Amino acid sequence: MTRTSRTILVALLSMALGGLLLPVVVVEGNLHVFHRSAAWTPGADTLTRETGAPWEDVKIQAADGETLDAWLFTPPHPNGAAVILLHGVVDTRMGMSAHADFLLRAGFTVLTPDCRGHGASGGNTLSYGIRDADDVHRWADLLMARPGIRRLYGLGQSMGAAILIEALPREPRLRALVADCPFATFEEVAYDRLEQRGLPPLAAWPIIQIGFAYTRLRYGFDLREASPAAAIRATRVPVLLIHGVDDQNIPIRHSRELHALNPAATQLWEVAGAGHISSLRIQPDAYRERVLAFFRQ
Repeated sequence: MTRTSRTILVALLSMALGGLLLPVVVVEGNLHVFHRSAAWTPGADTLTRETGAPWEDVKIQAADGETLDAWLFTPPHPNGAAVILLHGVVDTRMGMSAHADFLLRAGFTVLTPDCRGHGASGGNTLSYGIRDADDVHRWADLLMARPGIRRLYGLGQSMGAAILIEALPREPRLRALVADCPFATFEEVAYDRLEQRGLPPLAAWPIIQIGFAYTRLRYGFDLREASPAAAIRATRVPVLLIHGVDDQNIPIRHSRELHALNPAATQLWEVAGAGHISSLRIQPDAYRERVLAFFRQ
């Protein structure tokens, strides 16, 4: 073999190896939170001082044996309803403090878990709703066993919104959901992510397909099943979709798609001037009023 032939062969093998390693690197980077933020107890104390709602630390054991951790806040004047608040990826329960504040003031009992793989909760692998849907069911068991809780709702942001929608077939006690900037399917948002990094769909396709195959082989689940679209299509549970028109993270197209799949059960509020999960900050009064009215009706 000539030197030129060896050079070409090495180059081809390097390209092939790189083509296989890149999807693995991309997938591993999206399945783990490598630098977790700890649950900040003074944050719970601050919320208690501001709302008068005492808190307690509660835990559940997930189906795979992982221990999941949450704060449970009880308002001074409970209205008989509880809300599960779920944060987005690489966040913690602290990211839902502003939502907890106005819900507690309105009399709702509030549960703020760290999603699996985040904060103080166990689990090292994110499944974007595939395993988390059963976690929601177990949190619902905990809440509905509490004295005085008669109605159950959910509010989530980004990944947390998608998880709650995916939990609908698993948890029939949910009366209504608010989903703030959810994705329609994980596969679709994976293409968005790579496009945001400069890769067109044709170039992204092999990375995503190899990455999904790798996930099935190593972790035992298919990321195509992370699909709020599949869950929302058949649900009768009312879902309020909230999405910033200027969202550059998860484009508003995702919520429009979810609404179109089941317009009878869903409402869509498109918030002008808002980016990803920033609607509460951009239009605080309107956001609080819409969410509270939606749950109360």
